[in-house]
Amino acid sequence: MNYKDFYSEQEVIDLARALVQLPSHKDTPGRECEVATYIKDYCERAGLLVTTESVDGERFNVYVTLKGKTSERAILFNGHMDTVPPYKMTIDPFEAIVKDGYLWGRGCNDMKGALASMIIAMLAIQRSGKRLEGDVILTAVVGEEENSDGTETVVLSKLKAEAAIVGEPSNYEYAIGHRGLEWLEFRFKGKAAHGGVPKEGINAISQAAKFITCVETELMPQLELRLNEYMGPSVLNFGKITGGTQPSTVADECTLQLDRRYIIGESVESVLAEFQDLIDKLKWEDPTFLCEMVRMPSNLMNHFDHMYHFTSPNETIVKTVDKVLEAHLARKPEITRKRGWTDAATLSYYGQIPTVITGPGDIAASHTADEKISIQSMVDYVKIYAEIAVQFLEAGR
Repeated sequence: MNYKDFYSEQEVIDLARALVQLPSHKDTPGRECEVATYIKDYCERAGLLVTTESVDGERFNVYVTLKGKTSERAILFNGHMDTVPPYKMTIDPFEAIVKDGYLWGRGCNDMKGALASMIIAMLAIQRSGKRLEGDVILTAVVGEEENSDGTETVVLSKLKAEAAIVGEPSNYEYAIGHRGLEWLEFRFKGKAAHGGVPKEGINAISQAAKFITCVETELMPQLELRLNEYMGPSVLNFGKITGGTQPSTVADECTLQLDRRYIIGESVESVLAEFQDLIDKLKWEDPTFLCEMVRMPSNLMNHFDHMYHFTSPNETIVKTVDKVLEAHLARKPEITRKRGWTDAATLSYYGQIPTVITGPGDIAASHTADEKISIQSMVDYVKIYAEIAVQFLEAGR
């Protein structure tokens, strides 16, 4: 069936524009509430089954269901309603202008465009009159850009599905794996002294330098040997360092923050243990070495960790996505191996739902000063999402 007969390009544009025009970043009063209410009302008017679930005070997820012949089987579409803040953008973040074949504005690419494509895909199936072999469920969630409490709530609510699609921008590619994420802060303690007599103090900046050198020479070479075919390498990045008060005072404090991306075979516990071993080693070599390691609160979820995502290439949903994209592109689609962290990890690791990431737009445009998404990709993904849902539910798991 040609699902293009059951939706229009303008319909997709209008819905995506409406979503972009409603701010939903962390500094917006009510955050995602206006967008969530709009999606709820829009889908109810269209005749879809809509429920909501409170996540944090007035903030709520929206669950939209296209009922099939049985509710014992389901495929889940997942998209987040929040965006990063629009500060320092070079375009009007909420005008949602259409120009040169693109929709422009904060969140159009990450990922309100995908939400629009998912909703219109469900409506296209509904309008076609085809009764699917199971339910299609959209989970429009809050908080992915912060601590992912929206998808965490989906998993904790024990919503059942045999497969899931996360609509992050993918440039007609798809991902079945990405690395886990841990942000760590290392707090080095020294002893202040006058800069004219530095040996009377203990320089916390120097202690941090010792630690960085130790990490670079002893841990990083090990990480380079760890590689997953679908996630890429195990890596870390020193992201921020602060310390001292002025040039003429020996620094008694220094703080280092780093980003650690880990793969299958590693865990939060093993990541922490490797750093603690280095701290203990440096302490043994120098009893004045004092360092406290802290998991950064800004990266902690309420119940889960930012685990890695992996779905076996043998899963039916992976084969279905590959087949649908190949038919659309007239060539074999690429598998993305360099994704950042997404809600797919929570669905696949904690929810045990085989999950694939694919969506309209290009990840390179996400969070940018002039964020944009290709109109054609949004329109194409309506058909792509509809066909994934139909073919997966017809194939079974």
